[in-house]
Amino acid sequence: MAASFRKSEPVQGRSQTHATFEVENLNPTPASNNGCRSNRFMEDGVLLTWDDLSVTVAGGRPILQGLTGYARPGELLAIMGPSGCGKSTLLDTLAGRQGPNTSQAGHILINGRKQALAYGTSAYVTQDDALITTLTVREAVYYSAQLQLPDTMANSEKKERAETTIREMGLQDAMDTRIGGWGAKGLSGGQKRRVSICIEILTRPKLLFLDEPTSGLDSAASYYVMSRIASLNQKDNIGRTIIASIHQPSAEVFQLFTNLYLLSAGKTVYFGPVSAANEFFALNGFPCPSHQNPSDHFLKTINKDFDKDIEQGFANGIPTLEVIDILVKSYKSSDIYQMAQKEVAQICKQGSGALEENNRQSGFFTQCHVLTRRSFTNMSRDLGYYWLRLGIYISLSIVLGSVFSHIGMDNGSIQARGSLMMFVASFLTFMAIGGFPSFVEEMKVFERERLNGHYGVTPFVIGNTLSALPFLALVALIPGAITYFLPGLHHGYQHFLFFVMILFACMMLVESLMMIVASVVPNFLMGIIVGAGIQGIMILVGGFFRLPTDLPKPLLKYPFYHIVFHKYAYQGLFKNEFLGLTFPNAEAGNGGSPTITGEEILKQTWHFETAYSKWVDLAILFAMVVFYRVLFLIIIKTTEKVKPLMVKFMSATRKERTQVTVNPSATPSATPYCADKRQCQ
Repeated sequence: MAASFRKSEPVQGRSQTHATFEVENLNPTPASNNGCRSNRFMEDGVLLTWDDLSVTVAGGRPILQGLTGYARPGELLAIMGPSGCGKSTLLDTLAGRQGPNTSQAGHILINGRKQALAYGTSAYVTQDDALITTLTVREAVYYSAQLQLPDTMANSEKKERAETTIREMGLQDAMDTRIGGWGAKGLSGGQKRRVSICIEILTRPKLLFLDEPTSGLDSAASYYVMSRIASLNQKDNIGRTIIASIHQPSAEVFQLFTNLYLLSAGKTVYFGPVSAANEFFALNGFPCPSHQNPSDHFLKTINKDFDKDIEQGFANGIPTLEVIDILVKSYKSSDIYQMAQKEVAQICKQGSGALEENNRQSGFFTQCHVLTRRSFTNMSRDLGYYWLRLGIYISLSIVLGSVFSHIGMDNGSIQARGSLMMFVASFLTFMAIGGFPSFVEEMKVFERERLNGHYGVTPFVIGNTLSALPFLALVALIPGAITYFLPGLHHGYQHFLFFVMILFACMMLVESLMMIVASVVPNFLMGIIVGAGIQGIMILVGGFFRLPTDLPKPLLKYPFYHIVFHKYAYQGLFKNEFLGLTFPNAEAGNGGSPTITGEEILKQTWHFETAYSKWVDLAILFAMVVFYRVLFLIIIKTTEKVKPLMVKFMSATRKERTQVTVNPSATPSATPYCADKRQCQ
């Protein structure tokens, strides 16, 4: 973008001068060594414009105020500003990720039209690297390629696409290195960030959003990551529009940007070419000192959180709020601001073809298969997911079996058997919440991939369920065998298998319950507390600590007692253990029968229902497993549907403006729109 500067008259009451721009070229093309390629970029790429964009939170507090700008193919736009200025809010709003507690006003247009971003057209790289830490770089990218790329593409082509993308981001030497997480050494921070970018550019998106891609990286890693991002257009020959929010880039990184959008307190301080930003600040009385990073100077000048530097003579002693006001007004009165308005209007006038809805994605069964394999690999390698739990279960089962060893067949064994069954159905399965931390990490990956449209909710739930089955079966079988045979419970393999199946179903129910909790309460600590509290209530009303006939009927017995899974676990285990056995009767000396049957024990001692068999109790438990998983699925889907509706409802409260919510799941509308009707006539 070619532009020159001239000084205008000083603003009354201030010694600073405002800079205005004399625009030499109203229709600049992206910097390129090949003019034909630049033109093709403009024709095939995505032109994103926003005009008079404002965002407020509940209560009317403004976050963004009247922003106007554009991003063009083949260019890298950097959104900069001090902490809390609205960088991430602007990026999220442009990407259609506006939160439900915010309202939006203004126009966001794609190729000059109101239309949604179809799958494969855009990608969003989050600030946090939500990755499956047990996978290698090759596995993580290849699994993602299998999920995102269509079934019509051969697996060999998907593998080649994955490896090519890895090489583009300079990760070829780390292909077989595990990503790594807590307790496991893996990739560096910069390498993880590049893996996240690899996953999002597999579909060759034309619009790429990056939220703080250099956060937590040193200057060398930051430059390496950003240089790879900036060179993507040259490597794959795609006119990609790249928008990145960035906090404080080094001088080398700063030179990689094409355009700069500088924010302070939600207002535009400067929007234009990076090469002209220094002159803009200098002509307004805030020149960048020699040998200082320009980005550091800009942020220091407009950061209102720390005004102590003013006392030391910075910015000629002018308060930061006044400095920001000078720069904002100077920009508003400059030629470059007028040029930005004309550029937005010209894009509206010219328009471009509507984005084609891209349905080229893997099919339902492919997604289920790949997600099952990936989840199984993760579970088998993550020690905290099942292996540590298995070790603790085995240890606990040995102690449990030893405490109740040689339980015998006397009258006292009736209470001992009941206590053992209760412990197995309650506290042994209670420990299944130990897998909650690992599941929360998996949910973070799911949320990132789901927001970018990699796969559906149903395949994720199916894949997670199927991959967990063999591990849960192992955890139920080995500790179950120790707990069953060491005390010498009811003989017969049929009884043992039923015992293991009840234990297996209970563990699945606890995991399913924690999945529901994770979808509602995503916070790790709160999730553990809520899940443990729910299970504690279930155990109390399950019918052991307080007999079913003695439970208070309002609420606790009806409906809690009949809907908690512990009731059916207790009944199934007790029926499996007592039916078919006889014990000495403690009341025999008072004229009673010398023996008492297991059915009589169930009715008289435990007050359980014996009108139906133990297999019905088992069937009810597995039906509950299905219900819990379906409920988990419904909650996620409902959340996805409700959030966009809440955003639209909050935005509709501001009737004086028209808003467009960019939602990847919405149906595109190809209606041309122009912010300035005079420019479009």
